[in-house]
Amino acid sequence: MGDAHRIGVVGLGVISRAYLETLVGHRAVRVTAVADLDASRSAAVAAELPGVQALSVEELLSSPDVDTVLNLTVPSAHAEIALGAIGHGKHVYGEKPLAAELTDARAVLEAAAKAAVGVGCAPDTVLGTGVQTARAAVEAGAVGRPLFASAAMVTPGHERWHPHPDFYYTAGGGPLLDMGPYYLSSLVHLLGPVRAVIGASSRLRTERVIGSGPRTGERIPVEVDSHVSGVLEHEGGALTTITTSFDGVATTAAPIEVHGERGTLTVPDPNNFDGEVRLLELGEGEKGWRTLSPSAGYVGAARGVGLLDFVAADGQRAPRASGELALHVLETMTALLRSSAEGRRIELSTSVERPVPVPLTPPQEWR
Repeated sequence: MGDAHRIGVVGLGVISRAYLETLVGHRAVRVTAVADLDASRSAAVAAELPGVQALSVEELLSSPDVDTVLNLTVPSAHAEIALGAIGHGKHVYGEKPLAAELTDARAVLEAAAKAAVGVGCAPDTVLGTGVQTARAAVEAGAVGRPLFASAAMVTPGHERWHPHPDFYYTAGGGPLLDMGPYYLSSLVHLLGPVRAVIGASSRLRTERVIGSGPRTGERIPVEVDSHVSGVLEHEGGALTTITTSFDGVATTAAPIEVHGERGTLTVPDPNNFDGEVRLLELGEGEKGWRTLSPSAGYVGAARGVGLLDFVAADGQRAPRASGELALHVLETMTALLRSSAEGRRIELSTSVERPVPVPLTPPQEWR
């Protein structure tokens, strides 16, 4: 991809600020352009960033001053923007999910392969010290042979804090497609790809009430299932039970637990980059839990580290936050929803190599 890597950002919503904080001023990349459907928003962002142009979406996708398009649009627009960028010979790195529909996600990767450009996709939180330290412990035999895992994400819904939460409850949204990528990407790192799933889901409320911002009190429709549970069969034989919900108040369950023949490992919230990894070895009793020191991952990582890893890969290795991983995660999630709707076990058609582990990398080496 070359050394002086130029980034154009499409979509300047809430998440864009976290990306820009990481990317602006970084030695390996340069943000050259921004675009949003709201032209005033892109103009305001560009005004804060010297040397950054405010362009229309089409102008940015075709700009000769952009090497990679950072796609931060809503899920329903992910495929359209990605295909537009690829059509102009750009690499693409996007927010999750890769696309709202599996067929669209496949089309993105097929188009990229034909155009000989790269595709990367969030989440990159799994590259921080939390999940990577847990992975290193599992691979070092800390729990013995992994037998099963559990994953739980329970919230009362993002409408309580997000001023424009509509997209969380339309196609491409819901707790599984929104938060599932963090958990499933982590589980692929920890236990390998998934070969089959069984799912169950529900939608017991038809509308939600916005709890903050200028639209406080406004009711919005719920068009997707708001609670999804399932069982994942990993190719290595381990099973994972997973629950993602916008219907609960809270949970005391660990975000992820890995259970093996000789121990149990708790993994911190995969929506964060770090956190405590705890290990309880067989025979130690409840007082035997110990916290493992960070041993792998990007230290002090922040949103956008996956894009930096994508750029650094430069065709010499597979990027860790790859389009192939995102496609496999998306198929796993859509298969869970199909399984719920059809009442049957579904075998997956995709697989993926586990990403290369991240060695313990201090901030001065990646920032």
